[in-house]
Amino acid sequence: MKTIEIPASTPYTVHIQQGCLPHLGQHLSQLTAPCTAAVISDENVFPRCGETVCASLQEAGFYVLTYVLPAGEASKNLASYGKVMEFLAENHLRRSDVLIALGGGVIGDLTGFAAATYLRGIPYVQVPTTLLAAVDSSVGGKTAVDLAVGKNLVGAFWQPSLVWCDPDVLATLPDAIFRDGCAEVIKYGLLGDAAFFHQLGCHPVSEHLEEVIARCVIMKRDIVTEDERDRGVRQLLNLGHTFGHAVEECSGYTLSHGHCVAIGMAIITRAAAELGYCAAADVDAVEQLLESYHLPTASPYSLSQLECAALSDKKIFGSTIHLVVPESVGHCRLVAVPATELRRWLAAGGVQ
Repeated sequence: MKTIEIPASTPYTVHIQQGCLPHLGQHLSQLTAPCTAAVISDENVFPRCGETVCASLQEAGFYVLTYVLPAGEASKNLASYGKVMEFLAENHLRRSDVLIALGGGVIGDLTGFAAATYLRGIPYVQVPTTLLAAVDSSVGGKTAVDLAVGKNLVGAFWQPSLVWCDPDVLATLPDAIFRDGCAEVIKYGLLGDAAFFHQLGCHPVSEHLEEVIARCVIMKRDIVTEDERDRGVRQLLNLGHTFGHAVEECSGYTLSHGHCVAIGMAIITRAAAELGYCAAADVDAVEQLLESYHLPTASPYSLSQLECAALSDKKIFGSTIHLVVPESVGHCRLVAVPATELRRWLAAGGVQ
């Protein structure tokens, strides 16, 4: 088993091992006395993994409750959050109890926010069931739900007590969902590890899942440890996300997060080359790697549409936004850009 310690304000451990899902309850019982464990999942994940997780918890002495949401980004909203909170209250959960986020990024974000705010904070465990959640959203303590005007506008920083990652669970993911995670993996290589980036072109992610997940988690750990509250260097993790979120919003969240991040990375890299921050060869490398994983590199929406959506991004401070701009493969920097300049950057990135 690969174990990665996260020395955040509330320290915890990420465990990564094929076949570890049935042992969740046994391990959790070493961290907390038997209590009520409320498993929050969705209608796609629970039929595949729910029975295993619930049985594991029950065998370890936990009293198990379950709440299953409709799958998809449409469930990551205040209405679903309110229903989860009512469920917890109706079942009399206490601060000594625990929530289990069994799912991808939507379930992890929503359950984490519920944990952060129910009774002013109770423990929760991340059990990521998508590659994207395993390499990114399950680690770092960002929790949130969406509003109609934008993603993740209501949330809190609340670290999990444990992240329990079984790569075997990823074997049944639809190809498109797996590729979402590949986009985030590529992001980590472009952001800070050129050797890892180029390795992804030679050895597909699916061939060495444990190693890939661990490498991404370690990179995120190092950044989050330095800037847990997202005031500085942690903003680098938004590589591809400003324009990616804009694409996602324009689609009404019908385009998946990872595919939109891929588009966002391609746009910002093209813009970086056009504006003199990186070489044209870096654009070729990024586009070729994304395309090798069957990820999109062009926006289906217009310049005006993306500009309007990007202006609602929560990362705009006053009249300025910090874009994560590649200077080369494996090295990026934060560039403070006036919000009025977003249109110029989008155009430089090939958006028409």
